[in-house]
Amino acid sequence: MFGAAGFIGRWTMLHLLDQGRTVAAVVREPARGRMGASAEGELRAWLQDHGVAAERLAVVTGDLTDGAGLGLSAADDERLAGVRDVFNTAAIYRFGLRRQEARAVNVEGALNVLRWGATRPGLRRLVHVPGYRVGLSPQARYPLPEAELMRLYRGKGAYEGSKVEGDAAVRVVAAQLGVPLTVVNPSSVIGHSTTGETDQYIGLAELVRDLWTGRLPALPGTARTFVPVVAVDHFAKFMAAIPEHDPEPGRLHWVLDENTPDLPDMIRLLAGHLGVRAPRTLVPVALIRRLPTALTGANPETLAFLTEDRYDTASAERVAEAAGLRQPPVETALRRWADRLVADRFGTASAVLPGGFHEVAGSRTYAAGDRTSPDFVLLHGLPLDGESWQGVLSEPDEAPTLVTDLPGLGRSAPTAATPLDWLTDLLAPVRTRPVIVAHSADRLATSLLGSSGASSDGAHRAIASAAAQLHRPGVARRTAHWLRAANHPTERATLQALLSGTKPVSVPVHIVAGQLDLLVGDPGPATVTTIPATGHHPHLTHPSAIAAIMRRIAGGSTRRDTEGTQPTIVRPLEP
Repeated sequence: MFGAAGFIGRWTMLHLLDQGRTVAAVVREPARGRMGASAEGELRAWLQDHGVAAERLAVVTGDLTDGAGLGLSAADDERLAGVRDVFNTAAIYRFGLRRQEARAVNVEGALNVLRWGATRPGLRRLVHVPGYRVGLSPQARYPLPEAELMRLYRGKGAYEGSKVEGDAAVRVVAAQLGVPLTVVNPSSVIGHSTTGETDQYIGLAELVRDLWTGRLPALPGTARTFVPVVAVDHFAKFMAAIPEHDPEPGRLHWVLDENTPDLPDMIRLLAGHLGVRAPRTLVPVALIRRLPTALTGANPETLAFLTEDRYDTASAERVAEAAGLRQPPVETALRRWADRLVADRFGTASAVLPGGFHEVAGSRTYAAGDRTSPDFVLLHGLPLDGESWQGVLSEPDEAPTLVTDLPGLGRSAPTAATPLDWLTDLLAPVRTRPVIVAHSADRLATSLLGSSGASSDGAHRAIASAAAQLHRPGVARRTAHWLRAANHPTERATLQALLSGTKPVSVPVHIVAGQLDLLVGDPGPATVTTIPATGHHPHLTHPSAIAAIMRRIAGGSTRRDTEGTQPTIVRPLEP
């Protein structure tokens, strides 16, 4: 497996191992992954996290740009002499590349893998992955005259040009060498059909990002523009099925979901799911090409994907049928992918507890965790969002938890419902009696108020997440409105009355306050815990202390099998 550390490669490797296959993953040296760990350690950890044993995985060092020998040691090359199937999912996938940079991997690297595969005496199949916009001509030509190559790269850009050239090169040279080749052309590969998990954030994901952040005033293309997708788990299963279920080498398979909505319909679907406004204006691609990029913001290399073309998927469907594979529902897969994109802030930070969007009292509300049986419900303060609880959630505690962004704040859309109605609807599916942990100015109902606080790293991540959401249309304005409302004398008098006992509170109240965030007024019958040397955000600066308090409170209450009873509230006092 070449490209095993990449998005498609990892998932294909997972399904091959799950079939009981023995897989050799070729990684580059220095083998360092995204988190600084070794590439091998990261691969094994990822497989373990996804429930697949890695005993049959071998990791070897090599480099597909290092000639036909791939930089393999003599010992490793001998070790791999019995390889039957070679999968090449390696590619440099980025727009704005230089021609030689793209060719080194996508053309010369692909040929190096092919030539190495040709030396395996028991080779059964070499599977090559270009892309659905390449290989459309049944007759491949290689090498191309330089003048033709210049036109290709000038017209399509370095990434797409190198994929077109690389596809032709592999097909021609494979025929010359007698290599049993199968070419698999995936459409835009989106996240896992169940979890939405992805690590690709360019191309179609950039369009979703612009939609989410309010930077998509118009949509490029026409009403029939077709950007097909395929869920990564389905595509990986298809790849793993090729050696057993594609009887004849030499075929070209286009793997995509023909039920993908046309692009305008897809964007409307995702806008409705995310609770944002979809653009109503369509701008022809030809017009965008003529306008300055500084004006349109459109990457010229992405425009080649905006066509009305349809694709022949018959051969891929026959393989899928033979392997017993069916495409997952595409609209569901798109929604779950969009959820994960938002949860991971489009690749800038991974959510500790990925979530999704749900209808709550008229708000497309972002919620993560257990929506039916939580031990805790975590509600953020202002101007933060649900990611402010990352430090607490990272503590070693398996207690089921529900975390949400308040309506109109963070990632949640606004609602016309009252705060109490929103909270009631949020808790409607809950079958347990959870502890509600509310921070700072959570004016969700007159029985909720608060103030609170993880480590400095956690604080930085929380602030970065909140700042990102504040840039979305309307969020900063709504946050300022709630901050003003929380400090209104009437509101503060209501909160003080709750604490003093002049208004009945039917649940136990436990206030957690930072030593440097002094309580104002008499807390009444509420229990107060003070955390030394911290201020208004102990869940950001001292998450372990907050988590320990939560566990003690939860351990002292009977929360299970009490449907219909009132929840316990843990709340720090607003000074």
